[in-house]
Amino acid sequence: MKKIILSVLAMAMVQMAFAQSLEKMQWFNEPEKWEIKDNALNMFVTPQSDYWRISHYGFTVDDAPFYYSTYGGEFEVKVKITGDYKVRFDQMGLMLRIDHENYIKTGIEFVDGKYNLSTVVTHKTSDWSVTTLDKTPPFLWIKAVRRLDAVEVFYSYDDITYLMLRNANLQDNRPVMVGLMAASPDGNGFKVKFESFKVKHLPDQRRLEWLKKNKN
Repeated sequence: MKKIILSVLAMAMVQMAFAQSLEKMQWFNEPEKWEIKDNALNMFVTPQSDYWRISHYGFTVDDAPFYYSTYGGEFEVKVKITGDYKVRFDQMGLMLRIDHENYIKTGIEFVDGKYNLSTVVTHKTSDWSVTTLDKTPPFLWIKAVRRLDAVEVFYSYDDITYLMLRNANLQDNRPVMVGLMAASPDGNGFKVKFESFKVKHLPDQRRLEWLKKNKN
């Protein structure tokens, strides 16, 4: 029994070590209504807000809610997202942001009455890739992995099997704001919930290669 108790305590300590404290994160464009409860972030997305730069539409906006912490190096980030999407372009998910000209946002975007996997990659100008889901899930897991100068984006229905959505460039050796983003460009806002947000440090690949070559 003692071994079982110690094992449970050890697992709990490991989980605590890897868990992110939502209370210690900070806002960029804080929304009017939000709360943190049971390690989940609930908010009502600011109406008429978005992230986009120049291309195709000809305008730039940088005013949607973004709740983040700053990380250096290589890492894996994931979150479970649930949204009460209402109108065209309602969206929520993860954002990795160096500055106003360099960021990646990815998650669910409501387009033409359907749930779409969406990724916007911005390097001075924005691009947009979108894939319609074959079903309407009650929630979705989004994961991004930063390795060197690239970010791989994945999605999952169960936090077990992940499918790759996109590989995109993001400058390495720069601190990155990592966190939770939602926007309502055409609408009057909607309710969203972010759960089980987690960032896991990954060892730097270049350093690992150097260590292999310089063992002695």
